[in-house]
Amino acid sequence: MFGELIDKFDGIFKKLRGAGKLTEKNIKDSLREVRRALLEADVNYKVTKEFIKNVEQLAVGEKVLKSIEPGQQIIKIVHDELIKLLGEKTEPLAPIDKSPTIYMLNGLQGSGKTTLSGKLALEAKRKNKKALLVAADIYRPAAVKQLQVVGKSIDVEVFSLEGEKPQKICTEAKKYAEKNFFDLMIIDTAGRLHIDDELMNELEEIKAKVNPDELLLVADAMTGQDAVNVSEQFHKRLGISGVVLTKLDGDARGGAAISIRAVTGCPIKMVSTGEKLSDLEVFHPDRMASRILGMGDIVSLVEKTGQTIDMEQAAKLEEKLRKNAFTLEDFYDQMQQLKKMGPLESIMGMIPGANKALKGVQIDESGIVRVEAMIQSMTPKERQNPEIIDGSRKRRIADGSGNSVQHINQLLKQFSAMRKMMKNMSKMKFKNLPKGASPFQM
Repeated sequence: MFGELIDKFDGIFKKLRGAGKLTEKNIKDSLREVRRALLEADVNYKVTKEFIKNVEQLAVGEKVLKSIEPGQQIIKIVHDELIKLLGEKTEPLAPIDKSPTIYMLNGLQGSGKTTLSGKLALEAKRKNKKALLVAADIYRPAAVKQLQVVGKSIDVEVFSLEGEKPQKICTEAKKYAEKNFFDLMIIDTAGRLHIDDELMNELEEIKAKVNPDELLLVADAMTGQDAVNVSEQFHKRLGISGVVLTKLDGDARGGAAISIRAVTGCPIKMVSTGEKLSDLEVFHPDRMASRILGMGDIVSLVEKTGQTIDMEQAAKLEEKLRKNAFTLEDFYDQMQQLKKMGPLESIMGMIPGANKALKGVQIDESGIVRVEAMIQSMTPKERQNPEIIDGSRKRRIADGSGNSVQHINQLLKQFSAMRKMMKNMSKMKFKNLPKGASPFQM
């Protein structure tokens, strides 16, 4: 997401930085381009108008025009105003501090409520909290079954009552959660293809009966401006406490993420960044503003790395790099660690300058699957000593992995080049490190 917007901002700011002297005219010309870029990204036109007005008032001030680096000053102003637009501070979900804390998920059909239910339950499990999923969607075919499948995949119980209305299901679920000491109750409500009174009345009744601690709107970021309109209408009827944006890993233009807070006044609390149940992040306005302006998000990357990388395994890898003993087995393990961090495009978006450096490059994640298949088709001995892989072994590996001998040759060649590069890097990296100190912990 934000790919085109990032590119456009990069071009606009490049012109500003390259200008020998900034004047009110070239500042206004640049802001006109910013306005066009925001509107093309599907940002609400009223939000865009107010944003440009605020930036212009600050940018044409004497302090900016006479500063040593006026171009950088304007970028900072845009960055700061973007943070304000996105909500200024991080607003987490209601704490799970009573039994049961209740999260009620609302939204249109297909917005991702059921998957988000599983993601929130998994997040609670990681904090040693006991979660209960409530199947309150009795209209969509197989909706209850889908939630049960999600619950089973993460070993979380699902509450459902056949033949009962959603209001009854939710009140009985609350009693069940209280009786069995569940920490968190997550209600997966029914969606519709569009907002109607019947849907809203049902949600209002559920809200009145269970009194949720968190009334979340699940909004599909791929729907662009429609997500903003839906948020506004849900908030008027239900008084939502926050928004969770789903499908942020898609190719949407990003306008919904920028507009929702300003239009509804409701904070974006979480964002779903992939299809896996682990792909869920707290929404940080300052970090998102940095990503939109192409500055990356190193803090989130470090946090994600800390959550997924096994430090004991990293220490062992560091020792192997010291000894130049890196094998295909180690390479395979590192690929599994990388996959845990989420979609590659999402990770690349956190690295400053990566969008610009990789512009036009298609990240083919299916290539990783192909490499995995080839390594899995090797014997343990071959993974440890790729040098022994001769012609007959290559044919066997190719047949076993559904690839060609050319693919095997390409993998071995790339691995050999990578090992040589890592050997050179390790010499530089570890040269001045005391024994026992790991660069993976620095």
